[in-house]
Amino acid sequence: MKLTRITALVASVGLVLGVAGCASTTPSSEPIVIGSQAYYSNEIIAETYAQVLENAGYTVDRQFSLGQRDVYVPAIEAGEIDLFPEYTGNLLQYLVPDATQTTADDVYSALATALPAGLTALDMSPATDQDSYNVTQDFAQKNNLTSIADLAKLKDLTLGGAPELAERPYGPKGLLDMYGVTVSFQATGDTTVDALVAGQVSMANVYSADPRISQLKLVTLSDPLGLFLASNVVPIASEKVSADARALVNAVSAAMTPEDLVALNVRSVEEKLSASVIAHDWLVSKGLIK
Repeated sequence: MKLTRITALVASVGLVLGVAGCASTTPSSEPIVIGSQAYYSNEIIAETYAQVLENAGYTVDRQFSLGQRDVYVPAIEAGEIDLFPEYTGNLLQYLVPDATQTTADDVYSALATALPAGLTALDMSPATDQDSYNVTQDFAQKNNLTSIADLAKLKDLTLGGAPELAERPYGPKGLLDMYGVTVSFQATGDTTVDALVAGQVSMANVYSADPRISQLKLVTLSDPLGLFLASNVVPIASEKVSADARALVNAVSAAMTPEDLVALNVRSVEEKLSASVIAHDWLVSKGLIK
């Protein structure tokens, strides 16, 4: 990501904090419906949006754990959801499967153009949580692996991941087309990391902000050819979300760093805290709510 965009985002926090204290107009009594994926990290982000808006006097209707994009994107388009935390690259690839943009700024620009009418990508956050291919440290050392390209010399590879990975552009077909890597696929879902550590799969698709990558010393293979698009956290808003409400959510995006997102996820995985508690503590730490 270009430093200019990150600098501008972070610098905007101080400006928008004043808005967080008191919106310039009276918030509508009609609730803002906020959705989330069925993924703890995404729900934490959605909860930060909800709490910063409630702190400013908005009414919020939480519709969390809605599932995958084929479920919630139509709901957003239909006006049933007003605000949703998304990821730039993955959403762009959902809307435009053959998208060729890979850098953070290019992906964000393409996404803004690709969104259905009535929806807006608010400010992109420095925080990222994108797909990545990981192997165990032992497997990496035995096969001298640092890059996805290094996998081309290996046979009998099994890729583990969520069921939908089988059809994703960066799944088995993308590995073969871009890197010449042949894999069989095993749908491991929520047990993906466990399956990798147990040796049931050779490699696994793990979100980059998953704290288990560091905790279990997994090796994230580099992606020199750009199989994965940059995926920064980005709020998607309907026309119902006012300018003042958007400013509040943009302040959250600007304040959230990649390290913050990993730390938030650690609190969920290790401390078993609710998304509500995790979001509240983080917002207070950033001065976004009292």
